[in-house]
Amino acid sequence: MTSLPSPRAEFLRGIKESSPMLIGLLPWALILGVQGGQKGMSWLEMLLMTGMNFAGGSEFATVNLWVHPLPVLLIATVTLMINSRHILMGAAFAPYLKHLPLKKAMAVLFFMCDESWAMGLAEAQKRKAAGLGSLNLPFYAGVCFILYITWIGFAAFGAALGPLFGDVAAWGFGMAFPAVFLVLLKGMWKGFAAARPWLVSLLVAAATYLSVDGAWYVPAGTLAGLLTAYGFGERR
Repeated sequence: MTSLPSPRAEFLRGIKESSPMLIGLLPWALILGVQGGQKGMSWLEMLLMTGMNFAGGSEFATVNLWVHPLPVLLIATVTLMINSRHILMGAAFAPYLKHLPLKKAMAVLFFMCDESWAMGLAEAQKRKAAGLGSLNLPFYAGVCFILYITWIGFAAFGAALGPLFGDVAAWGFGMAFPAVFLVLLKGMWKGFAAARPWLVSLLVAAATYLSVDGAWYVPAGTLAGLLTAYGFGERR
């Protein structure tokens, strides 16, 4: 009889398997911090924003809107729009959280970013197929721990030393983050038919980005992907 790995071993496995993504995450955290520092944000303000929000896309939008006095309503609205994808991500996660107490489920959702969601969901699906239950909480905690600490730490570091770095985005590090998403998509790939909603969402978001000011490409791409997935589901 084979014994199951201990929670500590699963926690460390989560750290190990998510560590390659830090290559893409770290420079983006620095870029965010540097841009925030150049906008007048202190390292503490950056630490608090990234620590309480932990959603990179909306944080870049917030930094670009960072002026004094703060347009609080505008920042809150843009953040809500960009983070609306978390509603869908949380819904996909929900079947794997039913066995958790409310406090733990809320903690899982708080630390849910694109990377931790993709790795946690893939792990949960593997365990479900093997008859081992749902979410592997120690593994997920390991993934979230290293991603969270790296993100908020290097964002605050970038804000503190921002003026010394200059225009970090011009160094080409921006390609690292899309590369991380491509790796995540590769792990979730189930064939072209299943990817059709992704393609439609991408095309609609790109067209909206090129033709409409603001962050409307986010809800437009999300809605298009949802409607496409619903349409193909109805046909089957």
